[in-house]
Amino acid sequence: MPKAAIDSTVVKHQRTLYEKVWDAHVVSHEPGSPAILYIDLHLVHEVTSPQAFQGLRDRGIGVRRPDRTQATMDHSIPTRDQALPILDAIAAKQVEQLRINCREFGVPLADLGDQAQGIVHVIGPELGLTRPGITVVCGDSHTSTHGAFGALAFGIGTTEVEHVLATQCLLQNRSKTCEVRFSGLPAAGVTAKDLILALISKIGIGGGTGYVFEYTGEAIRALSMEGRMTVCNMSIEGGARAGMVAPDDATFEFLADKPRSPKGADWDAAVARWRDLPTDEGAVYDRVVHLDASRLEPMVTWGTNPGMGVAISQPVPEPNGDLGVRKALDYMNIQPGKPLLGQPVDVVFIGSCTNSRISDLREAARLLQGRKVSPGVRMLVVPGSEQVRAQAEAEGLADVFRQAGADWRAAGCSMCIAMNGDQLNAGQYCVSTSNRNFEGRQGKGGRTLLASPLTAAASAIQGAVADPRRFV
Repeated sequence: MPKAAIDSTVVKHQRTLYEKVWDAHVVSHEPGSPAILYIDLHLVHEVTSPQAFQGLRDRGIGVRRPDRTQATMDHSIPTRDQALPILDAIAAKQVEQLRINCREFGVPLADLGDQAQGIVHVIGPELGLTRPGITVVCGDSHTSTHGAFGALAFGIGTTEVEHVLATQCLLQNRSKTCEVRFSGLPAAGVTAKDLILALISKIGIGGGTGYVFEYTGEAIRALSMEGRMTVCNMSIEGGARAGMVAPDDATFEFLADKPRSPKGADWDAAVARWRDLPTDEGAVYDRVVHLDASRLEPMVTWGTNPGMGVAISQPVPEPNGDLGVRKALDYMNIQPGKPLLGQPVDVVFIGSCTNSRISDLREAARLLQGRKVSPGVRMLVVPGSEQVRAQAEAEGLADVFRQAGADWRAAGCSMCIAMNGDQLNAGQYCVSTSNRNFEGRQGKGGRTLLASPLTAAASAIQGAVADPRRFV
């Protein structure tokens, strides 16, 4: 055999985390066409699924893999008192229709009153359904959250929801890869939310279009799994198809005791597979973005998309002829050229699939302990799941929030999408731990300032945008 041929047999192609997961799930791929990608986990909620289930009914077919499907109530449900009838007629219909669909098609449902119920991107990891190396889809753009475990996870449309229900596969084009490297360690008061807001303010809301982000570096490795979920959650806000973090011992420790995680010998075999997932040494990304986490400050948005963010001590930018910036400033009624510190706020919202986990609530409660929400400020704290709610109440966090003057709620999406009365009035300013600040997102005419739970809690105390480092 020629020497060149011998050499070619021992050269191993170095692959990124994304490439490994993608390659393992391609069922078929014809040149010039999208690949048929196998889906390991399909998460379903009440808003984007009714038409998909009806499509199955119309075609006379069932759900191919109910055992790889999990439904929950989260978007349309009230969070004040879930024992009362839902007043919003459309929301009530969506909730009841999901019950009907799950019964008819044999899909597991975490219904209201179920301890497993919660925001879809919170309960997947809690239950141990989200695991390294799998593919995850949901009719919700923030499915990228699950990439924190080394999964390839992304949102899909209602037509695609039907396709996955029917076939457990999806047509997809391969993405390019982008390493987002956070070197150094953040200072006290700078959190995972600040890391991702800093990235999006740097690259813009379209900066990741066509790419899957892989987050690397010392700052990412130092994050808890909850922090990694926060970072991956907002990958979509930077335009990326998905965000991923390679699994490590922190990942395995988080999953070890989860109800649906593998057990015994199956667990050992799974961990052995998962350890092979991280990007190979020498693998080449299509693009690399670098940020020094040690130089970052708490971040807050000033405009009407998540890329319009600024370090809390820095001035809001001048329009300089940019009509988009001018329009955003006019909508927000914010003056350029000075920091947002001291900007009065009317509402503070801690919740959403971005920042409603137990670690987020602990951070906020730590600042609020022994303090009061400023008079005139309405503060809502909405846990991401009933499990989080129960844990927060057992730890006394709920009491801290109540004693400070905050409104403690049941699990759901709540003010993130302005549902069931949890919304802003026109002209109100809200410091929110959610992921989007578009015009009207939290209520018609409402003005949203995205920030971390620490910054939100500090702002609730101050009655104005505040630097959490004063309180830490």
